[in-house]
Amino acid sequence: MTRVVLLDSGPLSMVAHPRRHPEIKSWLQQLLRAGVDVRVPEIADYEVRRELLHLGAQRSIERLDVLKKLGYVPLSTPMMLRAADLWAEARRVGQPTADAKALDGDVILAAQALVLCEQGLDVVVATTNVGHLTRFCRASHWQQTA
Repeated sequence: MTRVVLLDSGPLSMVAHPRRHPEIKSWLQQLLRAGVDVRVPEIADYEVRRELLHLGAQRSIERLDVLKKLGYVPLSTPMMLRAADLWAEARRVGQPTADAKALDGDVILAAQALVLCEQGLDVVVATTNVGHLTRFCRASHWQQTA
C-alpha cells in the first residue's frame, strides 16, 4: 500500500520559508529518501499561497511551486461533498473546527485525505494542528510523521 503524507498549511508554510525553519527541510528529505509519497493538497496550497501573494514573497511562492511537482492533490467534487458532510456533522455534535461562516480548510483537508484513503492509499496528514484533524482523519504532528 502506498504511504502518502499530505502537508497541511503549517508545515507547507514552513517549507516555503526554509531559512526560518531549517528542521523542516531535513524532515522532508528524510521522508523522500524513505520513499514516502509527499503531496500538497490544493486547500493547503491555497491557504499558504494567498498569504505569500499578499506579502509579495516571490521566492517562497517559487518554492511552493517546486514542492507541488512532488505531488499535488487537486480538489474534486467527491472531496467537497465529503467536506460538507464533515462540516455539518461537526456542528451537529457541537464540535465545529471553525466559525460557521468560515470556509473551514480543516474539513476540506480531512475530506481530501479520506477520499485518498478510499482509493486504497495509506494517508496521514502532517500538521501543526492535530486536534482538529484527528477528529476526521489520520493526522500527526509533522515532526512525528516519519
